[in-house]
Order: sequence, then C-alpha cells, then structure tokens
Amino acid sequence: MIRTASIPTIGPIKVFCGNANRGMAKNVATHLNLELGDTEVGKFSDGETKVVVNETVRGADVFIVQSTSPPANDNLMELLIMIDAMRRSSAGRITAVIPYYGYARQDRRARSHDPISAKLVADMITSAGANRILTMDLHCPQIQGFFNIPLDHLKGVYLFADYFQSKAGLGDSLEDVVVVSPDLGSVARCQGFADILEVPLAIVDKRRHNDKKVEMAHFIGNVKGKYAILLDDVLATGGSLCNAARTVMEHGAKAVFACVTHPILCGDAVENIVKSPIEEIVTLDTIELSPEKRADKIKVLSVAKYVGEAINCIHNNQSIGELFRTMGG
Repeated sequence: MIRTASIPTIGPIKVFCGNANRGMAKNVATHLNLELGDTEVGKFSDGETKVVVNETVRGADVFIVQSTSPPANDNLMELLIMIDAMRRSSAGRITAVIPYYGYARQDRRARSHDPISAKLVADMITSAGANRILTMDLHCPQIQGFFNIPLDHLKGVYLFADYFQSKAGLGDSLEDVVVVSPDLGSVARCQGFADILEVPLAIVDKRRHNDKKVEMAHFIGNVKGKYAILLDDVLATGGSLCNAARTVMEHGAKAVFACVTHPILCGDAVENIVKSPIEEIVTLDTIELSPEKRADKIKVLSVAKYVGEAINCIHNNQSIGELFRTMGG
C-alpha cells in the first residue's frame, strides 16, 4: 500500500496581541466573536522581553496583532518572540498582523553605507516563524517584495473615503472637494483616493533640503473655493503636512482637512496640528494614541472591522481583493 502524506488541517482562529495595539486587537477579536488569546507580555527584571502563552495553540490559525510603532524595538521584539512561542507550540499557521510596519522608511540605500532596515525586519519576522503577513499602508508598497511569504496589504483610503462621503459640511456631493498630495512621493496613493471619491487631484511639490528644512516649491492643480483633503501614510512631527496645508490655503482653498493612516505624532506634532489651518485630521488606530497625543482636531477611526474581515478572508481562503471591492475599491 502506498502511503501519502496527510494534508495538515488549519484549526480555529485565535487572536493574540502584544502591548502595541491591545485595544484595537481586543476590538478585532470582538468583531470575530472571540476572546483575545491569553498571553502575558512584559519584561524580565533585566529588561529582556518576556512572553508566556497560557493556552494551547496546537493546530490553530493564529493571528498576532502587533504594530512595530514606537517604542519600535520593544514592540518588534515582542512580535518576534510571540511568533517564536507560537511556532514552538505547534500552531497550525501564524499570521503576523502588523497594522503599522516600522522601519519602512529605510527601504533603500539613499547614501553609501546605509542599511536597508525594512528588508532586515522582514527577514527577522520570517525567520521567527511567521507564515504570512497582514499589514496596512506600507510607506513603500515595494516592501511587499521583501517577504518570501504571502503578504496581504490593506488600504486605509477606503475607510477615509467612507468617512468623507458621509461627512456633513462638505455639501450634498463632493463636487467641491479636491484631494491634495502633500509631496510627489504620495501621488499614486492620493490618485487612488481621488478616484474612489471621483474628485480632482492637486499636488504640492515638496523639496527636502535636510531633516529639518523643507521647502514647498510648486503647487499643481486648482483648489480655489474648494474643500481640500490632504492624504499621507505617516504623521511624524506634522511639519510637512502643516506646511502643505498652509500652501493649499494660500492658493484659495475654502478649508483643508487631512487623512493620515499612521499617527506616530512625535516631538511637537500635536502642537503643530493645533496651530495649523487644518480643520480636522482623520487618522486610524493602527498606532494607539496616548492621552497626551489627543486633540479636538484629531479624529480616530477604528480599523478593527476591516482587519477582522481580512482575517476571516485569510482563514477561509477567500480573496482579500473581494473585500476591497465591497468597500468601493
């Protein structure tokens, strides 16, 4: 008799998290009608990361929700050690759900001797034992090619589009709205957003002289008398976005709003936003905001339902592209 290898069966979904996105991870689990997995993630007395898994994961379809946001190194180590713990506990499949993928801005050698840290982090996650990746709005979409395992890339523009399509104060339609790219590197992302909303696109040509000096060199498009919506993937200090907002207002915009997927908000970011002409910044909870990083101008949308639906698609071997289409993509 010829023996054939048995095909492993993926068990039920189990959702775990580190300390980076605990609130959002709990909401994802709730959307899936699950309890968040029982783990203890902390530190030993010497500062090393400690992970204890308090339930069986043998054969389970494990999803670990953890952004590698600041403190990036601590959150990255939590993710790596949790993946390793699940692998050694015989999980059926391990998906690293990384709403914000840190080190993504180091995706190429801009100068001699520069590291390509985004690739290094991809290798570390794969070596730890992840079987696939679920992430959102990578700073550079080509980072998907740094992984030799399946990667699903969610897009925040669908959530922003839903928000602005139902937002009061923009008129009965979006005919007075213009999407504005804050720099040339964001044009493709902003064009996709403009296409969903079926509105025109304008571009601010930003010239960066060094880490601290940015010049708004040219403006392409027409925003006079329009509601302008700036779109970017990451908000760090907010300097570039606020300068772009001032440029838009100088060109006659009626009002300016902004959408940013990942609210890092470091340094004087909140103060810069409050003092800027931006009426409202809409962001996602891919990075958990501490109380001191909140302001009346900052509106946070939950990605829990979106991520939960993507997890369902992965578990049931369904197309994530189909999920985009149901959201208007």
